[in-house]
Amino acid sequence: MSVSHSRRKFVQSAAAVAGASKLAAQQTGSVRGFDHVALPMQNTDAMLAFYRGLGFQVTENANACSVYIGDQMINFHRPAWWQSGTFTLRAPAAKPPCGDLCFVWDGTAAALKAMLDHAGARVIEGPVARQGGRKKAGSSVYVRDPDGNLLEFMIYS
Repeated sequence: MSVSHSRRKFVQSAAAVAGASKLAAQQTGSVRGFDHVALPMQNTDAMLAFYRGLGFQVTENANACSVYIGDQMINFHRPAWWQSGTFTLRAPAAKPPCGDLCFVWDGTAAALKAMLDHAGARVIEGPVARQGGRKKAGSSVYVRDPDGNLLEFMIYS
């Protein structure tokens, strides 16, 4: 084998390794979690009062109301927005109630009951033992918001 042929083969091999490394570097990363969830809403005033009663921060704009839970958010699209023919960045069949949301409760069952009572939420099931998204067992309480979305509050042991 000639020296120039050996060099060419080495350079081609090094280029292939560099290309594979570059591709692998571009593909690193993964989905870490949810940033926000978006749902249509029907009863704007009742929904905002309810979520404020749960202690959530609520902000409003012309098309949506944002409910903040720590650094996550639920965007509730106002009826005029999700019903308009111009708003297409949503699930086409989404109509209230279409949400089934689970929140982690960081407190006691008694404190959760007091908060739900304060918000006017009626418990429809629970507390019941459940396996949660954190791959641990917990206890859940279920209520519905004014639009009928199912809300689960999980207390991890």
